[in-house]
Amino acid sequence: MPLMDEATWTDTLSFRLGALGALIADQYAEALAIHDVKPKHVGLLGVLDKGLASSQLEIAKLMRVAPSLVVSLADHLEAMGAIERLRDPADRRRQILSLTRKGHRLLADCTAKARALDEELAAGLTASQRTALSEALDRLAASYGLPVSAKPGAGPAPR
Repeated sequence: MPLMDEATWTDTLSFRLGALGALIADQYAEALAIHDVKPKHVGLLGVLDKGLASSQLEIAKLMRVAPSLVVSLADHLEAMGAIERLRDPADRRRQILSLTRKGHRLLADCTAKARALDEELAAGLTASQRTALSEALDRLAASYGLPVSAKPGAGPAPR
């Protein structure tokens, strides 16, 4: 029995954003491999850089991941010298994480890789389309409590 609406599941925003997101996440992970980190490592570095959270438990809540994953990510980053852990003097059970100089450089390199990927992704868009896309993504992200661009219309610069 044919449907009245000829749209298929591939026409849904959910499918299209999910498929594109998976593809881009794979490309970003591939670009980060040179640094021996994954996107979630970069997420942890970004949380620390912005001062959004400092304890492993706070970071897990903010990143919406299991605390054990934050421990694993932090172990890897600490072994690389990108972060350091200190005991909270007020609560010896609590670990406070902070970026090292190497961590700041690593985050800057990973951000540059993301920006290069942004340029590839948006190469076929006009300046107004890029701005509209950035604004739409910010509205969607904000509605889910996710971070938004630091500046309006952020995203790859027009060519």
